[in-house]
Amino acid sequence: MHDIEPHFNWRGYYTAESDKKSPFYGKVYDEFRFSNKIYNYYIHPQWDSFGSHTLYAKLLFTEYEEGYAIIELIGEWNDCLNNDVMFLKRYFADKLIHNNISKFIIFCDNVLNFHGSDNCYYEEWWDDIKDEDGWVCLINTLDHVLDEMEASQVHHYCECGEDYQDIHWRKKNPKHSYTEISQIRLQKTKQLH
Repeated sequence: MHDIEPHFNWRGYYTAESDKKSPFYGKVYDEFRFSNKIYNYYIHPQWDSFGSHTLYAKLLFTEYEEGYAIIELIGEWNDCLNNDVMFLKRYFADKLIHNNISKFIIFCDNVLNFHGSDNCYYEEWWDDIKDEDGWVCLINTLDHVLDEMEASQVHHYCECGEDYQDIHWRKKNPKHSYTEISQIRLQKTKQLH
């Protein structure tokens, strides 16, 4: 796990540690000292901690004028034991929402497991952004992770599912990824009406 880095190619567009509005502003990374773990496995030092012991993130891109953020996750998303969504909402998303971010793209390619609990924080997140035409899209979830999310009713508050699978986002720049996911979401919304 220690050699899985957050997506590096967008650092020319944005770095969270240089953004005064970012929850990770001012962070200094030590490329040689591994301190964060998922269970007994060290992870790459570029991943950021937001309070969870099993789930880590990287804020890959933020566009304040258009109101969106792109986040990559790694680890086990465990709401049942660790209430990871609470940490994600309180110590990460809330700071972005405070700075007018209402659209969240969350790449889940490296989320290995999901264990749900109640949906209070998902509902709160939805309530905080819905008046701004906001949304949360969970992209590229593993099939068993998606099954667990759907069983936990997360899809009532977050966009996820077949339409958001197999997105080849690493080959695009952040704005193209946002445009693609926004268009998928718009098409899906039109189909529902």
